[in-house]
Amino acid sequence: MAIVRPFKAIRPTRDKVSLVASRSYLSYSDETLKEKLEHNPFTFLHIINPDYKDKIKRNGIEKFKLVKNKFNEFIQKKHLIQDNKDAFYIYQQKSTTHTFSGIIAATAVSDYLNGNIKKHEHTITAREEMFKDYLDTTGFNADPVLLSYQKDNSINAILSKYQETRAEYEFTTTNKSLHKLWVVHDSNDIEIVTSAFKNINSLYIADGHHRCASSALLTKTNNTEQSKCFMSFLISEDQLNIINFNRLIKGLNNLSVNGFLQKLNSNFQVNETSNCNPSNKDEIGMYLDGRCFLLTAKKDSYINDCVNRLDPAILANNILAPILDITDEKTDKNISFEAGSTPLSVIKQKIDNGEFTVAFILKPIPFSAIKEVANKNKFMPPKSTYIEPKLRSGLTIYSLD
Repeated sequence: MAIVRPFKAIRPTRDKVSLVASRSYLSYSDETLKEKLEHNPFTFLHIINPDYKDKIKRNGIEKFKLVKNKFNEFIQKKHLIQDNKDAFYIYQQKSTTHTFSGIIAATAVSDYLNGNIKKHEHTITAREEMFKDYLDTTGFNADPVLLSYQKDNSINAILSKYQETRAEYEFTTTNKSLHKLWVVHDSNDIEIVTSAFKNINSLYIADGHHRCASSALLTKTNNTEQSKCFMSFLISEDQLNIINFNRLIKGLNNLSVNGFLQKLNSNFQVNETSNCNPSNKDEIGMYLDGRCFLLTAKKDSYINDCVNRLDPAILANNILAPILDITDEKTDKNISFEAGSTPLSVIKQKIDNGEFTVAFILKPIPFSAIKEVANKNKFMPPKSTYIEPKLRSGLTIYSLD
């Protein structure tokens, strides 16, 4: 049983929504971030970076207090307003290749604590504490956690009903994505959505593990009604777009190309081909020395459990650690990650120009495999997946005050 609730969102006025809503500030280069801040007085980035003009940058609680002040300033100037009635918010993001539709809602922290919300990634305690302090100090949550659920016809019917009407928001961003948002105030429709989620046993975190964990921490010190929930974007799992992460490696740990290839033969069938893209089970692509290879793991090279049979684990346990001496992918400076959306031609160029020595090309992991890992309370290898949609900050804001 999943508990979701409507809430009174703080959100941009209709005329400013395209100017306020932004990508995550971490996704901008320093140059682009500066340009956005200097030329758009309405961007939500001003709230996240209130001291960008200051020579001395604040950190921790001191910085979070400045964020709170800038947030209040946006409300006072009526760039942001709060709805006077509880609502669900239907959000649709449409790119040139994908359409994502779901419901922005308040989701119960208790479902995270009791295991109804399933996780598949490790979280870092220091980041949990930092985000908890951020929420506690600022009093708002502007980035929904991406949660998925098994397809439900009654929820789809509500989505379709509203998507046939005029949207409250409709704007296009520079990446050619169309964004729409509908406000669901009708009590009957709210009841249909609430009841439908009560019949759903499990929700799965697709993106936002640290945000969930920090919201759970917050309830230990700030047990208000608002803090008992966190903002989420709930989307049917069949809509998720799961992209792989490829690995680019500097050096061969003092091995020659031939020496490295010989070591691979012990656990892989190595075939030189004209195509680096893997397609078969236990198959990994490799680009090395201007050549493409396909590596097929031998059956006795890995333990056949839900984590170790995944391609990132097969790669880590049979090549990265034992041959290339990369034992911690999260900290080793000899490894870099490229999302599968990066063209293979770009990856090849980075090898050919000597920036990296070898690239490993992985397949996207199906969501069924991610669910199996989460259901067994295990964790995915680092940088296993890049999951879309990525939502805009500041489109809807959940008040914790």
